[in-house]
Amino acid sequence: MAIEKQTGASIRFAADRMLGRLVKWLRVLGYDVVYGQHLTGYGLIRTARRENRIILTRDRRLKNKQPPEFILIASDRYLNQLSQVVQTYPVAKDKLFTRCLECNAVLEPRPKESVKDLVPPYVYSTQERFSWCPRCRRVYWPATHQQHMLEELEKAGILPS
Repeated sequence: MAIEKQTGASIRFAADRMLGRLVKWLRVLGYDVVYGQHLTGYGLIRTARRENRIILTRDRRLKNKQPPEFILIASDRYLNQLSQVVQTYPVAKDKLFTRCLECNAVLEPRPKESVKDLVPPYVYSTQERFSWCPRCRRVYWPATHQQHMLEELEKAGILPS
């Protein structure tokens, strides 16, 4: 069963449990990626079919189980894995930092005043833009860690400088 070629923000992945670090970085790039201990073997295939997702796996035996479209991840290094995925499904730069790294929900903007009691005082006094996850309630803000992530992605050739 082939999945219609997806592009940009419509790309949705289901990643097996061996790819946790790749999942985090795909979410940084704005990709919709489901991930968890239940996503292995037939559970991974069922989820991908039900939700029209492309499977990301390191399991070479998966192809024997008649899966929907999948990418067999070749490397055990996360930056190489990330490069492999974005070569097939290019990054939509306007989607960077739009998903919760923990639960995959789309982040929502929050007024600064609404996060005063949720972030450290220094962060509150030095940052102006905040977003939060409506599912797990984590608060995010652009700071040096975000800049370091972008630099790492550029250095690896995943994002153009």
